[in-house]
Amino acid sequence: MKALLNPELSFSSISQFHTNKLRNSTHSPNQTSLRFPSKYRIGKGACLVVKAALDSAIIDQLGLSESDIRNPSVSTSYRSSKLPKPNQTLHDAQARVCTGPTQTRPLSEEQAFKVFDTILRSAKGELKDEYKVSRAQLGAFFAAMTIRANAFPEATQWSEGEKLAINTFWPLLVRVLPPDIIFIADPEGSIMGLGSSIGPQYVGNCATEMRLVGALREVLAGGHLGYEEVQGILRDVLPLKVDDEESSGVSESLLSAFLIGQRMNRETDRELKAYCLAFDDELGPPPVADIRSLTHYGEPYDGNTRYFRSTLFVAAVRSCYGESCLLHGVEWMPPKGGITEEQMLKFMGANTSLSPLHAKDLLEDEEVGFAYVSQREAHTSLYSLIGVREHIKKRPPVATAEKIQQFVKARGKEAMVAGFYHNGYEEPLLMLMKRRGVHSGLVVKGEEGALSMTTRLRSASISKGFPVNYCSGFRSLSMASAFEVDGVSRQNFNLEVNAMDYGFEPTNTPRTDRSVSKNIELGLAALHGEKGPAYDRIVLNAGIVDHLLGCDGAEDISAALDRAREAIDSGKALKRLLNYIKISHKLS
Repeated sequence: MKALLNPELSFSSISQFHTNKLRNSTHSPNQTSLRFPSKYRIGKGACLVVKAALDSAIIDQLGLSESDIRNPSVSTSYRSSKLPKPNQTLHDAQARVCTGPTQTRPLSEEQAFKVFDTILRSAKGELKDEYKVSRAQLGAFFAAMTIRANAFPEATQWSEGEKLAINTFWPLLVRVLPPDIIFIADPEGSIMGLGSSIGPQYVGNCATEMRLVGALREVLAGGHLGYEEVQGILRDVLPLKVDDEESSGVSESLLSAFLIGQRMNRETDRELKAYCLAFDDELGPPPVADIRSLTHYGEPYDGNTRYFRSTLFVAAVRSCYGESCLLHGVEWMPPKGGITEEQMLKFMGANTSLSPLHAKDLLEDEEVGFAYVSQREAHTSLYSLIGVREHIKKRPPVATAEKIQQFVKARGKEAMVAGFYHNGYEEPLLMLMKRRGVHSGLVVKGEEGALSMTTRLRSASISKGFPVNYCSGFRSLSMASAFEVDGVSRQNFNLEVNAMDYGFEPTNTPRTDRSVSKNIELGLAALHGEKGPAYDRIVLNAGIVDHLLGCDGAEDISAALDRAREAIDSGKALKRLLNYIKISHKLS
């Protein structure tokens, strides 16, 4: 099966790249790799040779189901068919209530009755398969209800409709729900009005759960935990064995309540540091690459659903002039389930199962200079949370912390770049970067909370929060480790990047709408030198990042942008990307 599903790659010298657009082509849902028409060639007599779509006979022969085949037109098709689906009724309710003290939208009476009726029918065994409400969903939903009752402002506490639904259904639910769910819903036996002793007396079923339950009591009351307490819990409960809950040592309901509860309470710096650093030693000390500069890119792991995602192509550009780049992420991640670098690399035929040691080799390779590491290979403990993360609906604290990882270190200067969306997370992200000891750090409010700065005009309707293209960061004025740099030696900055100030014409951002192949098409055409919105965004994001991080040769923004253009127009960036695809297979 591997031979049929994996692309075969053939390369020679690169001179001309004729782009025959794929915009009007239709993608079979069974297509597994990028197919170029005969005119879509890379170099003289060179082309990217990939396997064609699997026909139905082969699918039947291999025993594959449609859900096991990746559709490059839809990023959501990369979701593993092995993951059980959440109940949609409760999932919709979680989108409203499993959020912050000002963002929560209480349920109406009709919505609340529908949700509690669904929970009751599921608990009684009347709902099966994807209609069944999971333990993780119950944990997240009732944790949200409890925190809202205990700690949220009046406007986002229980609505009258929710109170009526609880009064109607809780006497029935308390008879059929397991003790861990009753504890989460009413930890002190006072919220639901029945005076139940189950919540106050609940301690868990093992030593691991006892520790988690003790921490949950504080979280459900709206409180916060210490660094060592959070780190200890994470190391106790992960990796989560999704196929055998009993042997995993912890109920998914308790874990999901803990994760969503900490996010709803807005994590403290010490809590975020615990999530960020908890599994640094999972594979031992990170390898050290013998390179003069390394930038770690922290894109949101759940991808882009609307707009062109440029970071993979930016990395290829920056590697051409010695600014090595390390990308990391996953193939698919909730809640967005959008386009990721791993999907693009896999679709183009690259090996996406590389270890940090393999990434070190690619970073040191003079023909490549950038690398991608999957969380699946580097942090298996955190990767085991994907199923739970889908069922809790909203992003947990680890969604912030996982962007600030250091899977490989460098002998030279190191920098970090991360995207953010919600106000208030820019400073914690920079704090985590400083904790990592890097020389320079940058957070960007790109489109969709990703890293891509845009050349489109700023919308006049935006009245609150930071605008897209807002950047904040720091850069050290010496080669000393950031641990040794005091506030005087570190230069802090924040600004809004206006692309027109640097000669870019305003253009709307290319839409990809979850299409992995469309994103690749735009990026490859740009690396071939085709001028337009995608090209401009790659140049902008390469040059501005070089300048803001204080990279050598980028003191002048115009010069930084010009060298990014030269890396593309000369064909060097495209060659680097193709070299990566080829060489990655030699490292497996």
